[in-house]
Amino acid sequence: MPFPPRFIARFIARFIARFIARFGRPLLFAACAFACGASFAAEPLSGTLEKIRQSNLISIGHRETSVPFSYVDASGKVIGFSQDLCDRVIAAVKARIGKPDLQVRFIPVTSQNRIPLVQNGTVDLECGVTTNLAARHAQVAFSTTFFVATTRLLTRTSSGIRDFPDLAGKTVVTNQGTTSERLLRRMNEERKMNMQIISAKDYGEGRLTLESGRAAAYMMDDVLLAGVRQLAAKPADWQIVGTPQSSEAYGFMLRKDDPQFKALVDGVLVQSMKRGEIDALYDRWFMKPVPPKGLAFDFPMSDVIKARYAAPNDAPLE
Repeated sequence: MPFPPRFIARFIARFIARFIARFGRPLLFAACAFACGASFAAEPLSGTLEKIRQSNLISIGHRETSVPFSYVDASGKVIGFSQDLCDRVIAAVKARIGKPDLQVRFIPVTSQNRIPLVQNGTVDLECGVTTNLAARHAQVAFSTTFFVATTRLLTRTSSGIRDFPDLAGKTVVTNQGTTSERLLRRMNEERKMNMQIISAKDYGEGRLTLESGRAAAYMMDDVLLAGVRQLAAKPADWQIVGTPQSSEAYGFMLRKDDPQFKALVDGVLVQSMKRGEIDALYDRWFMKPVPPKGLAFDFPMSDVIKARYAAPNDAPLE
């Protein structure tokens, strides 16, 4: 005989109280993720999970050139650090709705259309490189943070550019609709730097703009610039420089006001962090050779990321 919901609720409340008493508030978020997941297991499906069950289809938003997070390999398969984590979420969804044959549709997204596609239901979960910003919370929700980056510059080693003041009077490329574009335009206006700013649609276009010489530098998240450098014809000709202008907390994006689905996504990510699974994934994608060129990023895990994995949460860094 299944336990009554009231019994389950009391059990969860006692579990959380004991967890906090023993481990303290820093791990409260992790406790809630697991507890909420257990609570929802006793509830009827609703929101996104019910939508997925009825259609037998989950739609995943992905990026096409965001190496090593989310990109398409030579065979057309979506791969990357974000996608490996996303695959674990998909497996959990299959188990939760009782559909091992669940169909998965991959939908490429850009910085410009990713939020509207989540809002209108085209994409159920966006597994890319989207920064959790407080300003975006009026439109969408974010999962537990799975990566933290900083915004810097990629430029030729021979360019003479070492920091942001060196960009005065030069042409700079960034990605349209990103935090970097907003910061760069504000810097240009406030400091009267007379920069010419090119807004690329994605990392592929940004890289071509930089390599062709149409821009002297590329401003974006440091780890993504490392991916752009890896794809360059001669990676050694390029360097990442500049004082970080912001810290970017990456999270999976999902529709607002859907606590059941968010609890499932958060539960998977928190479990990956607590079990150390995410450390192995990090090593695979940031410290070892990855497609398409078989080059290693050599991008060690920062203390900020380690702290997030030790005490998972979904707070923006603004």
